Amino acid sequence: MDYDIKDISLAGEGKSKIQWAEERMPVLKLIKERFQKQKPLKGLKVGACLHVTSETANLMITLKEGGVLPYLCASNPLSTQDDVAASLVKDYEIPVFAIKGENRDSYYRHIQKVISSGIQYTMDDGADLVSTLSSSHRELLPNIIGGSEETTTGIVRMRAMEKDGKLPYPLISVNDANTKYLFDNRYGTGQSTIDGILRATNRLLAGSNFIVCGYGWCGRGIAIRAKGMGAKVTVTEVSPLKALEAIMDGFEVKTLIEACPSADIIVTATGDIHVVREEHFMKLKDRAIISNSGHFNVEIDIDTLEKISKGKRKIRDFIDEYILEGGKKIHLLAEGRLVNLACAEGHPSEVMDMSFANQALSCEYIKNKAKTLKNKVYNVPAEIDEEIARLKLESMDTSIDVLTPEQKKYLASWEMGT
Repeated sequence: MDYDIKDISLAGEGKSKIQWAEERMPVLKLIKERFQKQKPLKGLKVGACLHVTSETANLMITLKEGGVLPYLCASNPLSTQDDVAASLVKDYEIPVFAIKGENRDSYYRHIQKVISSGIQYTMDDGADLVSTLSSSHRELLPNIIGGSEETTTGIVRMRAMEKDGKLPYPLISVNDANTKYLFDNRYGTGQSTIDGILRATNRLLAGSNFIVCGYGWCGRGIAIRAKGMGAKVTVTEVSPLKALEAIMDGFEVKTLIEACPSADIIVTATGDIHVVREEHFMKLKDRAIISNSGHFNVEIDIDTLEKISKGKRKIRDFIDEYILEGGKKIHLLAEGRLVNLACAEGHPSEVMDMSFANQALSCEYIKNKAKTLKNKVYNVPAEIDEEIARLKLESMDTSIDVLTPEQKKYLASWEMGT
């Protein structure tokens, strides 16, 4: 079996992490039990470009139990858990091509390894598999029956491809499932981003001036968690609607240039390029911390920061200190990459349970429906979304009310009035 990981001897620790996560992913576990019996995905070669974590490992194991031949590479150079990668290779015989800290060349070489495995389905976290296939391996596209995408950033790219008539095959937006973005993006990103910042800096959040750039579901999750730990949170936005939401949720809203002079910590979560750039660096106070929770490391203009700095040193693990003219210092976390995965372990298993349940069931859906689907971005079918929510509640020993026949009739009619 071909693979490329850091150290196979790390497998023991990785297996323990995988098992720990499995115990907290009951919905995916139920899907795995069905997959074991039915083998609905028998013979399907799936290429996955995802964060190589213990939760992802459980998704790969579930797919394999369903009959999939899985191939896994990292969707970010700093998000791989090397011990988990080792266990997947040694204990579960799943080919993995991922090493934490790999450079750009290794990252794309690993993507090429997955692509060259003869995959028929893509499972993306950021759309790098689809983009690479479309740009340099178009001859392989007829073999692909479909795919899924898990991030807001990736879906933006895929919808742009669809608009231009360039989307090469049917794709399901796992990111837009209610059981994904309302929980993974909000609660998962909120907790894991704060976790990453604290592990990297050991900084006291209480009383700090904490700036969140972007008030989408990820940004609002970060803002809520920072506020809960006593930070004074300011939100920056380009959308009038989201800015109003932030105000109504109790946050101060400013432009970033207005917020910079007092900022202790800045977190970007916009999915856009150069959100924090030269004019902001110049306004920051000494020892301000900058971090990113968006998928790609483009939200902070690092190239310009390098150019205007007179010196640079690694002051702690995952913290680069840039020294500007006059001696002002700026601290950049995780090279501007996903702070929650680079400096911590990513989202808790409980929310990834629902996200990866969506991935597994979307794969099954496309396998069954591929011949009837067009080259479009599809939402996760409502029945899958609702079933995942139902199973999650069941795993939490929670019951909900059921509409009476009278109530159903009332909601479906217009005659009764007041």
